[in-house]
Amino acid sequence: MNMIVGKRQIILMALVLGLGIAVYLNWIYADGGNDFVLTGKMSETKNYGDAQYVESPLDIGDGEAYFAEAKITRTKSRDEAVETLKTMLSDSTLDADQKAELALQAAELAKSIETEGKIENLVKSKGFSECMVYYDTERVDVIVKTNGLLSNEAAQIKDIIVRETGVDDKNISIVEIN
Repeated sequence: MNMIVGKRQIILMALVLGLGIAVYLNWIYADGGNDFVLTGKMSETKNYGDAQYVESPLDIGDGEAYFAEAKITRTKSRDEAVETLKTMLSDSTLDADQKAELALQAAELAKSIETEGKIENLVKSKGFSECMVYYDTERVDVIVKTNGLLSNEAAQIKDIIVRETGVDDKNISIVEIN
């Protein structure tokens, strides 16, 4: 039996010994994980992963306040968009093609605003007290104040939207607010 210990075997023994010491120290100084401090109990049992259907009514609280705030927000964002377009149109470094493109965007914005207002008025004429419409060329979102939307009322709203915009009915979303 050859009892000569080579350099490789000494290095291997040192590494195994170092690894053993590291595991031992980790085991000694590691937290057991059972020392959590209980600060209070959660009172809500809300599951944030639950689906929320668009067709079901939302309880926002005061529906009137929601519609007032939504209209103010929409007006502010439109005013900012119009101001940006005006600023860009008044820029003297733009060529004729760029100005024509900006004028086209301004015309589309004006048409969108007019269409939203027209749809809102037509929906209100069907007996809804409040209505908000968000329209772009591909999608229409309608928010109505109702205590329960009947299928014939939803059909009337979709008919108005399709007639006024030409948007496919699969791109129409109707949300109820109590």
